[in-house]
Amino acid sequence: MVAAVGGGGGNHYCTDLLQGDSNHCCWGRQLNDKDVVVYRERLISGHDIFLDSLLQRGTFTKLYSYTHLINGFAVHTTSEKVIHSIRRAKGVRAIHEDIKMEKFTTHTPDFLGIPIGVWPTFGGARNSGEGVVIGLVDTGINPFHPSFTSQSALVTDERKQLFMGNLMPHVIMDHPLMLMGMEGNHTASIAAGNYHIPVVNNNFTYGYASGMAPAARISIYKALYTFGGYMSDVVAAVDQAVEDGVDILSLSIGPSSVPSGPSAFLSVLETVLLFATRAGVLVIQAAGNGGPTSSSILSFSPWITSVASSITDRKYRPSIKLGNGQLFTGTGLSPPTAGEELFPIATAADVSQGKVTTTSPFFVDSCQNADSFIPYLVQGKLIICTYTPVFEFEGATIGAVAETIQKVGAAGFILATDHEIQPEQIENSMFSLQVPSIFLNNMQSSAALLEYYNTGTIRSKNGSAVHFNARARILEGRHAIYTGKAPVVASYSSRGPDVNNALLQTADVLKPNIMAPGSSIWAAWSPNGEGDPYNKGITDPCQLSFDAQNYIYSELDNKGEEFALLSGTSMATPHIAGVAALIKQKHPHWSPSAILSAMITTADVTDESGSPLLAQNDIHLANATPFDFGAGFINPARAIDPGLVFEAGYYDYVQFLCAVPGVDDMSVRRAVGVGCPKRKKWCSDLNTASLTVSNLVGSRKVIRRLSNVGSENERYKVVVREPLGVRVRVFPQVFEVRVNASTHLRIVLEATEVTNRYNFGELVLQGNRKHVVRVPMAVFVGSPLGS
Repeated sequence: MVAAVGGGGGNHYCTDLLQGDSNHCCWGRQLNDKDVVVYRERLISGHDIFLDSLLQRGTFTKLYSYTHLINGFAVHTTSEKVIHSIRRAKGVRAIHEDIKMEKFTTHTPDFLGIPIGVWPTFGGARNSGEGVVIGLVDTGINPFHPSFTSQSALVTDERKQLFMGNLMPHVIMDHPLMLMGMEGNHTASIAAGNYHIPVVNNNFTYGYASGMAPAARISIYKALYTFGGYMSDVVAAVDQAVEDGVDILSLSIGPSSVPSGPSAFLSVLETVLLFATRAGVLVIQAAGNGGPTSSSILSFSPWITSVASSITDRKYRPSIKLGNGQLFTGTGLSPPTAGEELFPIATAADVSQGKVTTTSPFFVDSCQNADSFIPYLVQGKLIICTYTPVFEFEGATIGAVAETIQKVGAAGFILATDHEIQPEQIENSMFSLQVPSIFLNNMQSSAALLEYYNTGTIRSKNGSAVHFNARARILEGRHAIYTGKAPVVASYSSRGPDVNNALLQTADVLKPNIMAPGSSIWAAWSPNGEGDPYNKGITDPCQLSFDAQNYIYSELDNKGEEFALLSGTSMATPHIAGVAALIKQKHPHWSPSAILSAMITTADVTDESGSPLLAQNDIHLANATPFDFGAGFINPARAIDPGLVFEAGYYDYVQFLCAVPGVDDMSVRRAVGVGCPKRKKWCSDLNTASLTVSNLVGSRKVIRRLSNVGSENERYKVVVREPLGVRVRVFPQVFEVRVNASTHLRIVLEATEVTNRYNFGELVLQGNRKHVVRVPMAVFVGSPLGS
């Protein structure tokens, strides 16, 4: 049994019972409803009897019974004695302390080629995704949003179904935000929002939004809040989702760090997701927002589709024209200043009180408090505010700047960049406001603006500004332009190589797996949100993850709006979930690994111009590698017809676990309920659509099994692009596969040179029916042949 014990003021632990191993779990679709109910009630009753007989009443609170994927429970306690009693109890297989989980958030269907290349296959957008259920574990949604409701005047689709799961019994459940999760709206509408919904924000129409699979049903499991959530809640959500019969599970969340223990692959979440995969559910998870740091990936296992984030070719280029003729571009979405009039400019410091009532001297320049300003000096001017470290670390928001400027009657604001802010901290910044504004998010433009301002400002002997001669106007910047230069890996997107454990020993697994759009994504938002009751005690945004900060600031900047612009691997993940739903609709009997394989082998490694993909790396662009984007950028039109697939099943994954360095038979048995086979293999022997070797010593032979899922027999030729320092031989080099048949490739890797780093290559299988199957390779040479 798995037990979980934790939360505020105590600990949660998950306990795994020996008598409830994976072979005894109820996999739902194999039994009728009555059998499932009886089985579930028997397990819940057994958990209650076990706890009541073992522990003193009042020393613990039971949170969950896990009955579908694992046989276990979650309890909350502050007593070490309770933990000790559970750990030593007969029948307890494992106990896990609960850990914190973090969240990782119009044009994208067109950018991905879906309207032309995929939706016509199913008879149009309103049929695309029909019959597929996408489960999303997130912050909940507003079911009355036009992206979801069938009552919308523009939507005739009556097939959308919503399942709400409130899965945190230790949190007050009667607050309206329990249903109206803001980021949950965003992610759900990206995956399967209704077709052609007008995107209106601050009274401006930015276009029309559609989910990737508009006809798919969505099943929502609320287990997260602005700060993130806890493992025990997420496990309960996953358990319920699989029991409900979802086909695809989308997780825009992950652990806050690499799990402790012998291997990251054996954590309770990873093993529960393995059981979900065994039940036929494709699991898709955000890679994390720790980039561009190496090995910042927080989605680990080969049975999970880990998603990286890219920027798209859509840009908004707001600009400001100075009185001296200089023109600067920045970021932000707002109306222009009125007409062609040039408005006087003033810095916040020059039009504020001599004494400030705020506790921080930063707040004057950052325009967080209307009381700081002198009314007659500020009215009708463009105010220069400064993006200082308080925006990054002390809770200042751009939304508060806009509110201040409106209160004091200024014409608008210019947000200049402080010299202490690093460019990579703000390169993906974007906001939508009602007040004319622009963010000059680089030092060069900010310095030139201040130089012009100081030159034109006349000051008294004590330094006070008395005449404001500098002028400017903010131009319209809400109409998008399309550069054709994309996709590019976003700087925040977590990078590989994957790791085996908290010691960051690298693994024979390619992570991330695939990349999708994740930066500046328009999608649904909840206009009625007033904040998260669970988050009221958090006053320092430094406590929050990237997406949590993104979420809070967006909540302030988009209050009252039905659509918002967010960035993060949280936003990339539902793109992949929606594409996977389209694949599942066309191929309803495909396994999770077949769908993952189809996306990997058909991904693009070049941009729209045919050039190799690039990655934002700190402040520079560099050539991207598979540790940045996985197999490449998702290509939905090719993914629904991949030609060949690589499949792996549950026991293949168990054998993989048995091959992980530092993992023994007992560790595997405790985690998944079955032991290791006598014949050991390498982790790289797992039949995936990629090949990663973290320490090649001499040579290694691997076998890959391929299945023809096309409509005709096909002949393939193997083209090898070798990683530096590695000779690669493939047998056979030419082969034919009949429809629904399989064949094997024998791949021999021989180390020829130590390079002290990973090098990358690929196998390209070129079919005579126009299928092209790419298999990325990543190899670290530990020792060459003959050494």
